Amino acid sequence: MLNRLKKMDWMMLAILVMFMGISSLLVKSATYTNNNPAYANYDIKTLFFYGLGFAVIIIATLIDYRLILKIWYVWYGIGIIMLLLIFVLVEEKNGARSWFEFGQFSFQPAEVMKLFLIIAIAALMGRRQGDPLRMRSDVMVVAAVSFVPFMLVMLQPDLGNAMIYIFIVLGMLWIGNVRYSYVMIGLAVVVGGLLLFVTLFNTYNTEIHDYLESKKLTHWYERINTYIHPDEASADAKRQSEYAKIAIGSGGLAGDGYLQGESKNRKFIPYTYSDSIFVVIGEEFGFQGAAILLLLYFLFIYRMILIAYQCYDLRGSFIIIGIATMMVFQIFQNIGMMIGVMPITGITLPFISYGGTSLLLNMMSIGLIFSIRAHQEKYQMDS
Repeated sequence: MLNRLKKMDWMMLAILVMFMGISSLLVKSATYTNNNPAYANYDIKTLFFYGLGFAVIIIATLIDYRLILKIWYVWYGIGIIMLLLIFVLVEEKNGARSWFEFGQFSFQPAEVMKLFLIIAIAALMGRRQGDPLRMRSDVMVVAAVSFVPFMLVMLQPDLGNAMIYIFIVLGMLWIGNVRYSYVMIGLAVVVGGLLLFVTLFNTYNTEIHDYLESKKLTHWYERINTYIHPDEASADAKRQSEYAKIAIGSGGLAGDGYLQGESKNRKFIPYTYSDSIFVVIGEEFGFQGAAILLLLYFLFIYRMILIAYQCYDLRGSFIIIGIATMMVFQIFQNIGMMIGVMPITGITLPFISYGGTSLLLNMMSIGLIFSIRAHQEKYQMDS
């Protein structure tokens, strides 16, 4: 047992401890002047979830990841069932069904499904043992397995997590030795689909607005319209993006200082403790603080890629690349939507935003990476 734990990546653990400190401080600052008792002690809760997360990492490290891969269909089935139960047990709130609520705690199945999907795709692609993926029996199977949770999450609707599923699949297929001809076909389909979407959105703009308004999903229309037509969007629709850019820019090089960033701009930005927490970083710690955070992310992802490169089992490498792709896209999307280069979606900043489900999922993912690293010697002996 101790030998397995000694094989954990200590640099990644050190960075996780730094993330814990950064997250709790930023969450405290984001809720510092908020008189709503619902937000009280969010910084303490963040530390609590981190404590649970480190326990999850230790447990996951000790479990042989190959046992998890053997029953990938069980995890996948559990994830699908949870996504289906959302439509049966959860009442619509703000035009969406996404969370199971248990008293003060909430649970989002779409977050957990990301890891289950990565495990399923790794198991399916691992059958080829490094040979080029075949279109019908490999690529199409992976696409079908991914399409089911993607559609269920879109129907909730949760655009942010649905986008993450797409990038997980693309990243894992790319590392899975897919033929370049298939890549070109996929790119053509993606580009063609985006062009078709923009064309239909522009052509039937009024009809789409009326339909989404009838479904109480006007915020979806506003987010898309603001991104495609920023000059034509209403002031209310552009408010979050505009104030976020102003608040981040006001931090300058060194920022306004800790607990000193509650500017008039930030007051108009929702969820500064969660989805919009990068605004707090930019405003209070400036460009230097944001750069340090990005450097930590770079080192963290670099260590993941290094473990994947040293992995004897291709399935383990596939899992690590899937997790790395998931986190890289979330980082890019979350920061991108705060500085105006990406549309606004409900995606958290990994390890920094407040949120028990997303944090525990990320910690579980790191535990799975450590398990892959810890069991490589045993895998080499067995093979």
